[in-house]
Amino acid sequence: MKIAYLILAHNNPNHFSRLINALSSPASVCFVHIDKKSNIKDFSDVESDTVIFLEKRVKVFRGHFSHVEAELMMIEKALNHPDRFDRFILLSGTDYPLHSVSYIEQFFKKNTDYEFMNITKMPNILVGKPLSRLYGYNPTPTKPRYYLEILVRALLKRLRLIPKIRDYQKYLGDLIPYAGCEWWALTQDACEYIINFVSDKQKLLNFYKHTRVPQEMFFQTVLGNSPFINLFKRNLTYTDWSAGGGHPATINQGHLTIFEAKQIRLDDAFGAGVMLFARKFSDDTLDIIDNLDKIIKQRDG
Repeated sequence: MKIAYLILAHNNPNHFSRLINALSSPASVCFVHIDKKSNIKDFSDVESDTVIFLEKRVKVFRGHFSHVEAELMMIEKALNHPDRFDRFILLSGTDYPLHSVSYIEQFFKKNTDYEFMNITKMPNILVGKPLSRLYGYNPTPTKPRYYLEILVRALLKRLRLIPKIRDYQKYLGDLIPYAGCEWWALTQDACEYIINFVSDKQKLLNFYKHTRVPQEMFFQTVLGNSPFINLFKRNLTYTDWSAGGGHPATINQGHLTIFEAKQIRLDDAFGAGVMLFARKFSDDTLDIIDNLDKIIKQRDG
């Protein structure tokens, strides 16, 4: 079982170092994209030689297509690696495993055929996936005159010179729109399908560049309209949204009681399943990581 960890990081370099150490294994390689807005030197102090930092980087902005760009780059980098990976796992730089690497590897050996990704048809208001994410226009922050474009488009809409909403079906064609969560664990076959699919879909890519939170729709739509649709199980990353708002709660001492269980499970609108990873941590929660490491060692051996 060979695992490619695809890690999207931009801050908390001390936690990032702990994450890399926790994932290090003869059976794994970490492919890392550091936000171009961040100083990559802050992340270079890692103790594993199985870490590959992407030389080409993009500026990643929350809720914009730059997430998808960076993730596609990591997939391609891993697919072009001399090793053939059985599993591609997308993580944030503020994630951390809830089990030992041997436990994680054994889990995927027992679940070789499944794709672990939260997925639902749009719209699904219950899980916060409205169609407005598709038909609204989201300007690219990296472009010059970003705020001017917002104002100009608002004026053109008011004058009815451009439509108030975009005809997303014009760009999707026969594709059914799906959405879910950003973090997933896919097979090599699924990742190859994604890269092959997008190779000649520039029109579709250009459309998603101006959608809202495309990293929670793009991969789901590609695979949701593929033979892989019958192989999905919910994703494997524990996230606590109980605090409300647009950000998950930071893992604290109270969560450790949950993580002491022999098998950590989550049951929500995306279904029930085991959790192998958790987010989010930070450089201020290294003491919690110390305690979590003790729990993992005691539980998994």
